[in-house]
Amino acid sequence: MITLNAVVRDVKVNPKMIRRDGKIPAVFYGSGRESTPIAVDGVEFKKAYGEAGESTIIALKTPTETLDALIHDVALDPVIGNPVHVDFYIVAKDHKLEVDVPLEFTGVAPAEKLGGIVMKIMHELRIEALPAKLPSHITVDLSKLVDMQSNITVGDIKLPDGVKALVALTETVAGVSAPQQEEEAAAPMDLSAIEVEKKGKKEDEGSEGGDSEDKAK
Repeated sequence: MITLNAVVRDVKVNPKMIRRDGKIPAVFYGSGRESTPIAVDGVEFKKAYGEAGESTIIALKTPTETLDALIHDVALDPVIGNPVHVDFYIVAKDHKLEVDVPLEFTGVAPAEKLGGIVMKIMHELRIEALPAKLPSHITVDLSKLVDMQSNITVGDIKLPDGVKALVALTETVAGVSAPQQEEEAAAPMDLSAIEVEKKGKKEDEGSEGGDSEDKAK
């Protein structure tokens, strides 16, 4: 299990000062606990977040105890994208959780060899499981897309033991789309017709000129 160290945070201290010291202001709550302000090391948090995401239990180690927690919410700086505040949700080992777990697509779809284009409709799946059973991701095998009519539904995914999908089993996860038909080439221009049109126009102009000369005489 990933361990992340935390220190108690004085709420009277300006969060900007905490960030200048390389830490991120945070808070933990849940499982009957009051909201508690803490701070975590910025570098350590980024590493933990990259490995655990928001669906894997981590060990949040405070000066007095170690808690099982989920990274529940991460506020990012709108300009540079760095984390500026984090919410940790403390979980009870005997209480099932509902979380969104990322989907990891593997394999090659045979339908692609037929000219099909794989369409990934879902990128995460809402599941329910005990904390110890929460997967970091769920694998989707694209090799099941064998032809242009194939699709993969939630019911086709093999979930780990103790994990239940909270989405209708008929929901489409991935499918195959036929390539767009190329627009019909425009009909070639009839150059002979253009030449005839030009010739006729010149003859008309010539006859108009002749009529003018006759009138002048």
